Amino acid sequence: MNDRQNILEEMSDRSREVFRRVVEGYLDTGGPVGSRTLTRSMSEKVSAATIRNVMQDLEYLGLLDSPHISAGRIPTHLGLRMFVDGLLEVRDLERGDREKIDATMGSNERDVATMLDRVGSALSGVTHGASLVLAPKHEAPIKHIEFVSLSPDRALAVLVFADGHVENRVFQPAAGQTPSSMREAANFLNALAAGKTLSELRDAIQAEIKNRRQELDVLARAMIEEGLAVWENEGETYARLIVRGRSNLLADSAEAEELDRIRSLFDDLERKRDIVDFLELAEEGEGVRIFIGSENKLFSLSGSSLVVSPYMNADRKIIGAVGVIGPTRLNYGRIVPIVDYTAQLVGRLLSDRGKG
Repeated sequence: MNDRQNILEEMSDRSREVFRRVVEGYLDTGGPVGSRTLTRSMSEKVSAATIRNVMQDLEYLGLLDSPHISAGRIPTHLGLRMFVDGLLEVRDLERGDREKIDATMGSNERDVATMLDRVGSALSGVTHGASLVLAPKHEAPIKHIEFVSLSPDRALAVLVFADGHVENRVFQPAAGQTPSSMREAANFLNALAAGKTLSELRDAIQAEIKNRRQELDVLARAMIEEGLAVWENEGETYARLIVRGRSNLLADSAEAEELDRIRSLFDDLERKRDIVDFLELAEEGEGVRIFIGSENKLFSLSGSSLVVSPYMNADRKIIGAVGVIGPTRLNYGRIVPIVDYTAQLVGRLLSDRGKG
């Protein structure tokens, strides 16, 4: 960050203006910006040859690139990063965007998952990009747990929470499970579950199994551990990832190579069960973070950008995140306030729900 800031500060006013106008032109059109175009918009009257010399200097610094033989330039990922950090002018949230987001989330859905799904659809619709919503784990106390055998290699774990929320997950139990071992496992869990959240129950179960390992039937112990792992895999921080708007990115991509990159991105998203790594940096502080291209391993192949903001509960604890994916030429100045507003709104809605 400091090195990039130093480069900006050491630039002449002319170099800084050429750089800014090239980036803004690229973000607006998606194509290279030529010297002749800039001669018509520069604040001082300069020749196309002078501008070409400045562009060459910026290219030498790694901030601009020539995609074709023509004189036009586009920003590199480093150039975009420097522009976002030092020159980006973030607009106020447009009234129409705010009204669309408010309207989508104004139905006061009782179910958190449904509400967050609507958030994803709203973000995708307003930004014309793809949206990501990372949903928080359910942390209400547990009322009842049950295991149901569906077939020799499939079982259903049912959790009923004290606030009425119900979660059902299908999983593959260890070989040899019987209806008897499932009942024994459920009875064991229900005896410990009263008043505990899922994470608290997990800690209690581990301690109990350690203390009563000899007493517990081998199958029942396996069922308990298998069933609990359905929700509480080590390192799993969030419940699920909601992705909306894939068609928006595909529709905006005319190049076959870009289509392949976007498909690669979504294949990667759909394969990754533990998506937490890609948001860890967003949790280092409040507010919106921007990841450009290869800055995040998830987007290293697709060349996409991500604008993301964590949202918090009433205790100011980060419990999830919302974001927008798009090409590197996203309209950052417009999308940053949209993501920021949406994250704050989701946080308030979840906090108000917790008070009810």
